[in-house]
Amino acid sequence: MFIERQTMLRKAQLFLLLEQLCERIEPNSTQLERARTTYEAVGRWLAQADDQWLSWSSIYLQGSTALGTTVKPIGQNEHDVDLVCHIPGLGRWATPAQCKHLVGERLKANQRYAAILEEKPRCWRLNYVGDFHLDITPSIPNAACAKGGELVPDKRLKSWKSTNPKGYRDTFKARAELVPQMRLLKSFAQDRARADADIEPFPEQPRYKGILCRIVQILKRHRDVFFDTRDVSLAPISVIVTTLAAWSYEYCVRSMVFDSELDVLCTVLHHMPRFIEQRVVAGRVEWLIPNETTAGENFAERWNSEPALASAFYEWHGAAEQMLTRLMETRGLDGLSDMLAKAFGQAPSAEVTQSMVAGMSAARASGNLALAPLVGLTTIKPVARVTPVRGNTFFGAP
Repeated sequence: MFIERQTMLRKAQLFLLLEQLCERIEPNSTQLERARTTYEAVGRWLAQADDQWLSWSSIYLQGSTALGTTVKPIGQNEHDVDLVCHIPGLGRWATPAQCKHLVGERLKANQRYAAILEEKPRCWRLNYVGDFHLDITPSIPNAACAKGGELVPDKRLKSWKSTNPKGYRDTFKARAELVPQMRLLKSFAQDRARADADIEPFPEQPRYKGILCRIVQILKRHRDVFFDTRDVSLAPISVIVTTLAAWSYEYCVRSMVFDSELDVLCTVLHHMPRFIEQRVVAGRVEWLIPNETTAGENFAERWNSEPALASAFYEWHGAAEQMLTRLMETRGLDGLSDMLAKAFGQAPSAEVTQSMVAGMSAARASGNLALAPLVGLTTIKPVARVTPVRGNTFFGAP
């Protein structure tokens, strides 16, 4: 029982480190505020157009910014902000090129925006170098979608593509609100009632984002690092990682009980592939990860024309599972720091471990640092079976 509790404590500390790492790879409050004010200004500029169609447009966020799962690119301080300019008055009678041109011309009419404007296949991009870039995707209503879906232009295919950003966002957030059942919470509550408890209550974990959002950020970051030294064009796109994680999270939370948030992460990752559909069509395998909020959108569409993408997903998935296993087995600060750096990048991992060292140094000075079996140095000091660490000025020295 004691070993089990120490293992739980170690898992709590590891997930806390991952939580802190996520805070360092996502936009900070200053960046988010700049993105918010820019987003609102662009929205006003589009909506205040003299054009009758744009004057009735609605602007809203989509993608990782809307979900709370943004991860900055490796080695960069920039991040993506994706928004939709929905034009309800237009229908399929308008061509995709006309719809896109409408938004582009309005942006070009603003000197400030024209200087940083770039055209993409489905959107217009405003490049705020060193900070973020704002992707503006035009859309029209999809009359054929009973779930309130939309259509977006695809320049390369010269066609409309089905999507439903609002439906996807709302569905994801509903899953994110699901709370895993934690077996250990009941166990620790019972322990508190006993005067001879072996360990203090399980430490409170920060849940500003929610477990699902953090799981998506952790997996996206690991994916970015994994493919940084490989063919980055084969990396699973974010919507696939996010969708499979969300489906797996709901399945796991509704059917299982967990000992820790780290166990939730490991279990969700493990079950993600079960939600990838395979169908045999005309003698060949086709992959399907459907957008459940609208008909006609398959997030794995490119897998069917580029089989290497499917293989790359499974290769990355296996590496991610192996990484989490090794992370749990790692002992010692140096080993942990090295493991985090390999999995999530040198800079944010170094910041996290340095912060941990600083916390331990402060705890040592105040006499609150302890050495617990299977855990190592800890500032979450168990009540019994620990060895107090004498105060000095050098971390790790006796």
